[in-house]
Amino acid sequence: MLPLPDRIRAVVFDVDGTLYRQPPLRACMAGELAAAALRSPRGAARTARVLAEFRRVREELRGIEPAGESLEAVSFGIAGDRLGVPPAEVARLVEEWVQRRPLKYLRACRRPGLPRLLATAAARRVALGVLSDYPAAAKLHALALPDVFSVVLCTTDPDINAFKPHPRGFLRACERLGIPPEEVLYVGDRPETDAAGANAAGISCVLVGRRRRGPEAHGRRLASIGRHLARC
Repeated sequence: MLPLPDRIRAVVFDVDGTLYRQPPLRACMAGELAAAALRSPRGAARTARVLAEFRRVREELRGIEPAGESLEAVSFGIAGDRLGVPPAEVARLVEEWVQRRPLKYLRACRRPGLPRLLATAAARRVALGVLSDYPAAAKLHALALPDVFSVVLCTTDPDINAFKPHPRGFLRACERLGIPPEEVLYVGDRPETDAAGANAAGISCVLVGRRRRGPEAHGRRLASIGRHLARC
């Protein structure tokens, strides 16, 4: 892990598992899928299989640059081929169950300390951005953070098209913010994607969430990140 910079002019955030806690959200979504299973056991089982395969494919595609193809379309296509399901159906189920249905729960799952951290950043004139592996605009609105971030990027955007830990998205965030990597802090929750990708781009990373051990940690609560910003 790169050391935390003495001067931080921008903070870029991951979304899923970083701005909100995933365990309570997963519990809510498991309840929705269970309710769907009561109405249509076969349909719910099919949905669960498609979503599991889609997530598996995305993990396999991390760090890969598809030649001339949309990474999102590649993900839908591979998952569909493996299950004998049309890619359009994979895309529809992902939109419904990964993007749309969880929105109503996000505000309740928002991480404690997030508003204070964002207020500290604003007071210090620190620029704020988002880089996520999933489209983030609707989630930020659901989190009551629609206008906080000046740059909101997804790794499936056409000018990135590479999942974390590929450094391209991190570097594009720096370009859009107009701030060099050595003066940017990335906040995520996964060492193998967030920390690895940020460090590959020359950006320091802080991981939040469950406790971590080892040199890749920098694990902490959002409140402690705010205290570090206040000292910069």
